[in-house]
Amino acid sequence: MTPNETDTQRSPQTASPVNRTQRVVESHDLFRGDNEILISHDGAIYRMKITRQGKLILNK
Repeated sequence: MTPNETDTQRSPQTASPVNRTQRVVESHDLFRGDNEILISHDGAIYRMKITRQGKLILNK
């Protein structure tokens, strides 16, 4: 087997599904005017914050 064949066989999970539509959620709908929200996921609380530069940071 050549290296290219091995790489191709290992990467099916990295390929995007052809007919799957991703859901888009607008950040203003999540934050509702605040700069920080808490997200509960799998029993843990995460903090998502909008920085002064307008970027998102997620911390556990």
